[in-house]
Amino acid sequence: MMDAGGHWRNWVGNQSCIVRHRGAPESEAALSEMVREATSNGLNVRCAGSGHSFTPVALTSGLHLTLSKLQGITNIDAARKRVSVHAGTTINTLGKALKANGLSMINQGDIDSQALAGALTTGTHGTGLTLGNMASQIVGMRLVQPDGRVLVINDNQPDMLDAARVSIGMLGVISEITLQVMDSYNLHEKLWRCTFDECMEQHDELAATHRHFGFFWCPVPESRHCYCLPDTSSVSTTTSLSDVCEMKTIDITDRPPMESAFEKIAYSSEIYPIEYVPNFHELEYAVPVKYGKQACMEVRKLMLEKHPTCIYPIEYRFTAGDGGWISPFFEQDSITLSVSGEPGTDYWDYLKDVDDILRQFGSRPHWGKLHFLGAEDVAALYPRARDFKALRNKLDPEGRFLNDHLRQLFG
Repeated sequence: MMDAGGHWRNWVGNQSCIVRHRGAPESEAALSEMVREATSNGLNVRCAGSGHSFTPVALTSGLHLTLSKLQGITNIDAARKRVSVHAGTTINTLGKALKANGLSMINQGDIDSQALAGALTTGTHGTGLTLGNMASQIVGMRLVQPDGRVLVINDNQPDMLDAARVSIGMLGVISEITLQVMDSYNLHEKLWRCTFDECMEQHDELAATHRHFGFFWCPVPESRHCYCLPDTSSVSTTTSLSDVCEMKTIDITDRPPMESAFEKIAYSSEIYPIEYVPNFHELEYAVPVKYGKQACMEVRKLMLEKHPTCIYPIEYRFTAGDGGWISPFFEQDSITLSVSGEPGTDYWDYLKDVDDILRQFGSRPHWGKLHFLGAEDVAALYPRARDFKALRNKLDPEGRFLNDHLRQLFG
């Protein structure tokens, strides 16, 4: 049974909609019936996850679903190290369950409060030159179709799986995901500060010699506070507080857990996330790795010379290429470069200038972060975009899983 509608807004409040009906199913059968009922009445259907996307991907005026009552692991295949999990399970909840079973995710991002399905199928990633985005860990999915039937996909159907891994909810409402995981492991994290020039000099070596490497470039001292970054002055190689990089490396270790101010060893999912508060709107593009340093230098120059009041840090990470048809990393090893604006300020010209820089390198956006792509850009940037659109139209010919934003890009 669908509930009455109302107003919904996302995590940071920059996207909102008035919906006809809300649904919070407690089982796959209930989810299927809600979808079937809504589409038979001519309504569109979107699923909101935890609302962490800055783009309008979750908006609809029809049936708005949350899978927050579909939580937890449904099966563990210990021999193959595969775990099936309800799609509404949050990343941090999954991490705790995996730890209890002697397992770990292969990699994850730096926020862990998102629902698994929403995070993975928008292209969420961590950092690591040899590590794919989180969706690359998917080896199976169950997707509720417009008529309520369940489409089962696994790695015996590699094309379908590559299409569905990053699909922004357009191929169906995901009820369950099966992930390839690995034996439990501890990570050793180190933090320090250096100048931008030092960072660029060490860039290639640090990326190649550490499982994870990333940094925040901070134009002014206040930048660090925008993301609650610790003060690393005591382990800094510079006395400057402006035009500096807050550096991080993380590696697997056999050493026991420990923690000091700028060094920590702990179970994998206890290391990855950092503390964020919803005080920013973010744009993030995947730039081919060979252009990473150049792109970062150009955006830094833009911020220092043209937009000095835009002080949120640049976040810079690495992700290996994958086969996802509309993945930001389709067959392209990348760095990801993100910039942010403060809610309530006029930062749009700044983001547009950043877009102008990054698109010259053939960069692709994280689908949950602000971007300026149109349908022509999608066709140019994603070699399998036409295949994806054809599959989407075959599975959902009436476009019930689209909204205005997605229809413009993929309809």
